[in-house]
Amino acid sequence: MSASKILFGFHAVIARLRQHPDSMETLFYDANRQDPRLRDLLERAALAGCAVQPVEPARLDGLAPVGRHQGVVARVAAALPHLTLDDVLDGAAGLPLLMVLDGVTDPHNLGACLRSADAFGVQALILPKDRSVSVNATVAKVACGAADTVPVVTVTNLSRTLEELKARGVWCVAADSGGENLYDADLSGALAWVLGAEGSGLRRLTRERCDRVVSIPMQGMVESLNVSVAAGICLAATQAQRHRVSCGKK
Repeated sequence: MSASKILFGFHAVIARLRQHPDSMETLFYDANRQDPRLRDLLERAALAGCAVQPVEPARLDGLAPVGRHQGVVARVAAALPHLTLDDVLDGAAGLPLLMVLDGVTDPHNLGACLRSADAFGVQALILPKDRSVSVNATVAKVACGAADTVPVVTVTNLSRTLEELKARGVWCVAADSGGENLYDADLSGALAWVLGAEGSGLRRLTRERCDRVVSIPMQGMVESLNVSVAAGICLAATQAQRHRVSCGKK
């Protein structure tokens, strides 16, 4: 029997229904809740052929974190179609834009990074197998559906992966202190942003494998930003520059 996992919250469950309806196994919902949002979800589940089961709130609380499931919990197939970096790069529409996270262990940070990745058109998020959180139910909840729209590629050796990206013509850019100003950097080509966890930052070897280091200019008293905030700023700057280039502006 194939392995299953739990998703909870409307955004995460609806995203799975849209992206991978065949992976839905059972949808549990609060038997006491009857509202348009829930009815729409149940209709989507029925169209996907997913079994639906009304249960008491206590049952939902036993399946997912209390107070965070919004009355909706789904059991889904754990395994999705496996993607490699070559699959992602070969199928990329337009210039590749990737995100690499080194040492991010907080599921809330990973979920927020996925949300930014989806918003700014990142084609894949790359995680090392070790020293990293995996995509779990909390990550999916925080990502608001992006965990099913942004491919996550887990690699055994991050340094080797960066070398492979460079061999494919992708510039690996570290977001770290001591680099050139983000707003002066050339971000117009194929790009992989490489970010580390707040506090510990990038590992030395990871930073050394990058083509360049770029820093976000800071004007206040704080010395660092949450990784998901930094990711959003870097991705927004990248897309803004690409937009100017495509319009023929400096």
